[in-house]
Amino acid sequence: MPTLRPVALVTGSTSGIGAAIARRLSNEGFALVLHSRSSVAVGQALAAELGDAIYVQADLANEPDRERLVQEAIAAWGRLDVLVNNAGISQVIAHADLAAATPAVWHALHEVNVVAPFRLVALAESALRAAAQPGHPACVVNISSHAGVRPKGASIPYAASKAALNHMTRLLALSLAPDIRVNAVAPGLVDTPLTAGWTQAQQLWKERAPMQRAARPEDIAQAVAMLVASHYLTGEILMSDGGLNLT
Repeated sequence: MPTLRPVALVTGSTSGIGAAIARRLSNEGFALVLHSRSSVAVGQALAAELGDAIYVQADLANEPDRERLVQEAIAAWGRLDVLVNNAGISQVIAHADLAAATPAVWHALHEVNVVAPFRLVALAESALRAAAQPGHPACVVNISSHAGVRPKGASIPYAASKAALNHMTRLLALSLAPDIRVNAVAPGLVDTPLTAGWTQAQQLWKERAPMQRAARPEDIAQAVAMLVASHYLTGEILMSDGGLNLT
């Protein structure tokens, strides 16, 4: 079903940051391709709520699923203007517990947080280039983490995967310009059901962050929308941690 509206594929978009990004881009006139690994009913309900949206289930650790996701996204609307690589996985491991950071943990996090975003960009490249117009490039936004910039994070493998995603963002910005811009948003703590019990982190942001609170999913969605709306910015890692990195 070809559309004249710009189209955005947002991975991991059935809850939290991803759902907020999908809603924001929908409100700004995009047709959406929603995705998750397992929450099919939620994804289908969100697609119905947004209107010009479809939902595709895919396991991003699996290459055939990655290929199918991009194929179905392009087939649904006949074009692809924006790819938001939001889906990611984490594992909480004390940084001093080196034995717990097993090769299996490293491989699992790297596959979903680094390899999958790269492969989705590679698979979508031709469609993104086709959507680009002079002075109006297509766009990729990767959702990273402040843990990829500072020596923090749920675990060393997680932080290292986000640091790799940040560097990949810059490398792709060079490789794909001028037709495709590539940027990243690096949130700190974000208020979601997952982080509701993280009392120490919540207190840290209240006491030390200049903005005195964690981000809301809508704050990250606003940052993504800003990068999507720009026709010039590329290769940027936008720290979105309420200024905590300044302290």
